[in-house]
Amino acid sequence: MKQIGNIATSERVHIGFYGRCNSGKSSLINAIAGQEVSIVSEQAGTTTDSVAKNIELPGVGAAVLIDTAGFDDDTLLGQQRVASTRQAMMKTDIAVMLLSGVDVVIEQPWLKDFQQKNIPVIGVVAKSDLLSDKDLIAKEITAKLDIPLIHVSAKTGEGIVALLKQIALFYKSEYRLLTEGMCQRGDTVILVMPQDNQAPKGRLIKPQVEVLRELLDKKCVAICCDEENYETTLASLKTVPQLIIADSQFFKSVYEKTPNGVAVTSFSILFARQRGDINLFVDGAEVIASLTENSRVLIAEACSHIPQNEDIGRVKLPRMLRKYVGENLSIYVVGGNDFPRDLTQYDLVIHCGACMFNRRHVMSRVAQAVEQNVPMTNYGVAIAFLNGILDNVVY
Repeated sequence: MKQIGNIATSERVHIGFYGRCNSGKSSLINAIAGQEVSIVSEQAGTTTDSVAKNIELPGVGAAVLIDTAGFDDDTLLGQQRVASTRQAMMKTDIAVMLLSGVDVVIEQPWLKDFQQKNIPVIGVVAKSDLLSDKDLIAKEITAKLDIPLIHVSAKTGEGIVALLKQIALFYKSEYRLLTEGMCQRGDTVILVMPQDNQAPKGRLIKPQVEVLRELLDKKCVAICCDEENYETTLASLKTVPQLIIADSQFFKSVYEKTPNGVAVTSFSILFARQRGDINLFVDGAEVIASLTENSRVLIAEACSHIPQNEDIGRVKLPRMLRKYVGENLSIYVVGGNDFPRDLTQYDLVIHCGACMFNRRHVMSRVAQAVEQNVPMTNYGVAIAFLNGILDNVVY
């Protein structure tokens, strides 16, 4: 897991800076960061690949500023650089599009791509210190591009505060808590967290850490135990808890031991809600009932790792699927960025909780599956279906 300043990259808001070559992207990022993050040059194509800078922004918190190659890079490696810029779109939560003037013919198709991906876009008229007719330029651009527009100068600092405020507004409208709507201040929540050979020695795994921190921030009473001590933990409480969050591999046994009326969910489902399309994932899980031994299933993991014994994605989930469908079911596993461009060869895609990805990255894969008409679900949702408890857990 890539982690800088104790904040994992997947937890940071990804803000991408896009525009033509020499539109001022690198200069603006350097001005916001207060240091030289990207090389600034009059030479077109200076930014050869996406450059990321971790930063804390007011009203946002932990963020990543992404500097990208120009839309119109026509150098020898231009096509590869533009492809890298498109790749950066997959991870972008908020796009800042720098505009060089009233000619926005090149920018219009890019804006359309952002809008189709539901990525909010802020327009920036850069190098405003060099412009004498700002109002006229802004009026003409606004007539062509329906996006918030801000005049900014990396040299004088004009407009940077306004840009940061607009980024914060978009962030607040996009952000969703993992446990949103499931618990509130003062609620007792039990987290069932097995510490087996899949968990790094001496540490909690990332989903457990994120959920636990959120519960503490919400002023909930968070109680942690493993599956073996779950019943003892329940018995020690004077009143029943409001919510149980279990590791997916013990989903069924925890559910069966939980008092009636207490909400139960899993870590994987929480991440599916926050970073994916939970309703689509539930619909995708229902497809499992129609699979046959001639079907093909793709299991996609967000992170690359060396599989351990009883690995959830490579051993336990395939075992559950084959027990339900049949031993000859074809199952393929990919990890990290090895997500196939062509999904049509599969009857179902089952994605992990994606704690290593931000929401935009997960949703780009969801959009790909929808576009190719391939059902998609999530580890926790699929496991709940396979255990016959999907209709009884909260999501």
